[in-house]
Amino acid sequence: MSKKNVAVVGAGLVGSLHAILLAKKGMKVDVFERRPDLRKAEVIGGRSINLALSNRGFKALEMAGIADEIRSISIPMYGRKMHDLEGNLTYQPYGKDDEAIYSVSRGGLNQKLMNLADDYSDVQYRFNHKCLDIVLDKNEIFFEDTSENKEVSYTYDHIFGTDGAFSAVRGRLQKTPMFNYSQEYLSHGYKELVIPPNEDGSHRIDKNCLHIWPRGKFMLIALPNLDGSFTVTLFFPMKGEVSFESIKTKEDVMKFFNETFPDAVPHMPTLETDYFENPTSTLVTVRCEPWNYEDKVLLMGDAAHAIVPFYGQGMNSGFEDTSVFSEMYDDESEDMLKLFEDFSEQRVPDGNAIADLALYNYIEMRDLAGDKDFLLRKKIERKFSDMYPSKWMPLYSQVTFSHIRYSDALKAGEKQRKIMDEIMEMENIHNNWEDDSVMEKIMSKVQ
Repeated sequence: MSKKNVAVVGAGLVGSLHAILLAKKGMKVDVFERRPDLRKAEVIGGRSINLALSNRGFKALEMAGIADEIRSISIPMYGRKMHDLEGNLTYQPYGKDDEAIYSVSRGGLNQKLMNLADDYSDVQYRFNHKCLDIVLDKNEIFFEDTSENKEVSYTYDHIFGTDGAFSAVRGRLQKTPMFNYSQEYLSHGYKELVIPPNEDGSHRIDKNCLHIWPRGKFMLIALPNLDGSFTVTLFFPMKGEVSFESIKTKEDVMKFFNETFPDAVPHMPTLETDYFENPTSTLVTVRCEPWNYEDKVLLMGDAAHAIVPFYGQGMNSGFEDTSVFSEMYDDESEDMLKLFEDFSEQRVPDGNAIADLALYNYIEMRDLAGDKDFLLRKKIERKFSDMYPSKWMPLYSQVTFSHIRYSDALKAGEKQRKIMDEIMEMENIHNNWEDDSVMEKIMSKVQ
């Protein structure tokens, strides 16, 4: 039987990992990328929020045989550290003692995945190829080869669109009947800044935490890098009285940061320069369905479900697409039309659920993370969960440290929220939260 000939359009994280898993299934894979080879770039920078790898992502990396290698280039973060206006710190663990999310550089991870994919003789990368069109009845795909300045076309058994939030492959499917699509921009954007390492290369602040400066309508976060630096991201309104639009001069920057994030400023010696040199980027949520066109084209990752980054699940959900597809392929490879349709039917609700969860988590991080009621709520939940782990897994743990479907986690989280709303209404809860009656009341609600 001849090998299946497939195309992966988009050589980012999801595309490169998917190429590996397809090659492991015995397919011949061409990976197309509109940009030049990332591995030849002198500096990997630009528009990128540091990534937080968690269980769903690691499962797919394990299937590709690369999990330990990636763990070695990432830093575990065991909880959030909140910084208030006075510089007081509050720590909130993410999970049980050893549970962590892992900070990893997008560029470094992408390079690793490309190198691993290149080890397979059945994977071929074609850079500087901009997708122009797909003739769906023939599954012929047209590219502009920008390095040679010519148009080329190829025909495949199957095409996988992993070409990001502004996917050209999805753009083609949007012209087909019964294809639903929506995109929604957040009124907030983001800008990347930096906390450099100490002179001896060590980290200036605790490297095993995700640092958050929650300030109501906006926030600053910092994730550690291997070189001792932190990638700092300001999430901020695009327009308005206090916004990217309103900060115009270096004096404006310093005044705003000194008033709003005073304990961060001493760690950011290049703040003024970074603020004006680094781009302001937008945040978009993309939803669509179905993710397939017959058994010819299938969307994955941001091309199918771009989400905002506030649950740390953008990459993890994309990686989960590849692991779910790989497992379903083992059962359904005899009927590729059924496989593509079943995959789309299963994953669309999960893509929509993690989009909703990510939008809500932004409110939680910027508005609630420093709030006394919120912190108490988390303490009570944690205590009940420790006492009765089979009865209550906190929503964050369901999303981050399990393989429970996102859509199921969203439903369970909604139930938990209603229960905790009632608990927080109990008389004098801030003083009595450790009373047995509190745990008993939660148990009665759960059962």
